[in-house]
Amino acid sequence: MKGIRLEAAVDLIPEGASLMIGGFMAVGTPERLMDELVRQHRGGLTVIANDTARPGVGIGKLIDARLVRRLIVSHIGTNPETQRQMLADELEVELVPQGTLAERVRAGGFGLGGVLTATGIGTSVEHGKQSLEIDGRRFLVELPLRADFALIRGKRCDHKGNLDYSLTARNFNPLMALAADTVIAEAASIVPVGVIPPDEVSTPGVVVDYVVQRN
Repeated sequence: MKGIRLEAAVDLIPEGASLMIGGFMAVGTPERLMDELVRQHRGGLTVIANDTARPGVGIGKLIDARLVRRLIVSHIGTNPETQRQMLADELEVELVPQGTLAERVRAGGFGLGGVLTATGIGTSVEHGKQSLEIDGRRFLVELPLRADFALIRGKRCDHKGNLDYSLTARNFNPLMALAADTVIAEAASIVPVGVIPPDEVSTPGVVVDYVVQRN
């Protein structure tokens, strides 16, 4: 794990990169990294996340700045700007049931070839996907998701990169930290090693590449 300045962290992210971004309606989303992506106008992004929050908040900032080319999310119902861009064919959106999305990310992080789910059988979700029959039931084969970068936010981070999370801010963050080539973490506070009890560490420092320094 290496401490890094905010500007330098976003410098690592090229145009057109794929990003997993933690958060649920921006709870658990690294807001400083969102702001710096907008400031540096890093565009053409593929974003994998639960949602796009709302205008001016969390991932919604990237949508407002028109930096996102493709989305893989569970819903966009709380962000009218995301909906507008999708309907205008300015933004490609893949909607994935929330549980399936989490499992696809988990599969990417754990090195699995995919997951089986009955969700979507008999609907448009099934189109173009492989299915298997097991014990008389049919399941869709959902492929794993990985990204170039995971941008995550913890409550506390120690000097070895170990992270804990506050309540529901945990959401997608620990899964995404396992499913990206490079993990950049932002935390509300950076503390000495030992302050976070071992059984409260949700993301071990061994998978964190960079921690954004406090200003």
